[in-house]
Amino acid sequence: MSFEVEGTIHKMYETESKSSSFQTREFVITTEGTYPQFVKFQLTQDKCGLIDSYQEGQKVKVFFDLRGREWQGKYFTNLNAWKVESSTASAPVPGSFDTMPVHNPSGDFPDSGLPADFNDLPF
Repeated sequence: MSFEVEGTIHKMYETESKSSSFQTREFVITTEGTYPQFVKFQLTQDKCGLIDSYQEGQKVKVFFDLRGREWQGKYFTNLNAWKVESSTASAPVPGSFDTMPVHNPSGDFPDSGLPADFNDLPF
C-alpha cells in the first residue's frame, strides 16, 4: 500500500545505527487543517538521507508505505517513507469553487462579468 501526505516538517532526528548493517532515521510532520496531526515517519537504509536537504518548518509531501509486524505477542506499525519532495501551494484553477463569485444581497455578481439580472434562474 502506498500513501502520501503533505505537511510541515516539525522535527528531524539523527540517523541511528540499529546494527552494523541496519540504520534508521525518523522525522515528524504537522498536517494542516482543523485538527492538525503530528505524524512520525521512518526512513531506513539508503533512504535515511532523503531529508538532508530540508529544514524544520519547510512544507513537504511524503510518500510512504504502512509496515506492520508482530514481536512476542505485540504488534507494531511504522510509516515507512520512501520519497520526500518539496510541497508548493498550487494556485486555484480559474472557475474552481475557490474562485467562484459569491452572490451578494444586491443581486449582482461583482468582478464576474455577469449581468445583475442573472438571478432569474428557475431554481
